[in-house]
Amino acid sequence: VPVSARVLPIRDPDGTVTGAVEIFNDNSLQVSARQKIEELQKIALIDPLTDLGNRRYAEITLRSRFDELNRYGWRFGVLFIDVDYFKQINDTYGHLFGDRILRMIGKTLANSLRSFDVVCRWGGEEFLAVIVNVNVRQLNTIASRLHALVEQAGLPQDDRMIHATVSIGGALARPGDTMEALVHRADEQMYKCKLEGRNRFSIAPEV
Repeated sequence: VPVSARVLPIRDPDGTVTGAVEIFNDNSLQVSARQKIEELQKIALIDPLTDLGNRRYAEITLRSRFDELNRYGWRFGVLFIDVDYFKQINDTYGHLFGDRILRMIGKTLANSLRSFDVVCRWGGEEFLAVIVNVNVRQLNTIASRLHALVEQAGLPQDDRMIHATVSIGGALARPGDTMEALVHRADEQMYKCKLEGRNRFSIAPEV
C-alpha cells in the first residue's frame, strides 16, 4: 500500500535526542485518484476500436508539430487515408467484419511508420498520419509504402482472403498554415484519388 513516512526525534527535557518515532501516512487514496485521472485522460485520447489515437489526439499532435514548425522550422506533413468501398465491405460481410478491417488497416499503418510518426483514426473509415522531417519526395515514398502494405494485408472470410485498399492524399505543412488548411489540402488530394479510381495516392505539390 503506498505510504509516506516522517521521522520525528524524541528528546528529553534537556533537548537531547533519545529516540525517534516514525509516523506513517497512507496516501493510497491520493495515488488511486491520480491513477484514475491518468486512465481517464488516456481513454479520452484513444480510439477504442483500433487502439490508435483518436481525432482529439491527432489535433493535439498537429498543434505540437505546428509549434515546432513555427519556432524551429521543423518540416512535417500529413497523410489523409480513406478506406475504399468501406460501405460495400460492411454491406457484404457485416459491420463486425468491417470493424476487423479497420483494426487490420490501423495496425498495418501503425507498424509501417517510424517510431516518431503518428497515425490516428480521424473518424469512420478515415485515418490521419502525421509524418515529421519530410519533403514532398519523402512523403510520396511513405504514402507509396503504406498504400502497398495495406493492399497486401488481408483477413480470412468464408475460406478466402478479403483485401481492402486505401486512397491516400498528402500535403506538407507551410509556415503560417492552419491545421484546418493543411488537412483540407490532404483531403483534396485523397478525393482526387477517389475520382481517379481509388487504390492510389497523391501528394500536393510544394508551393
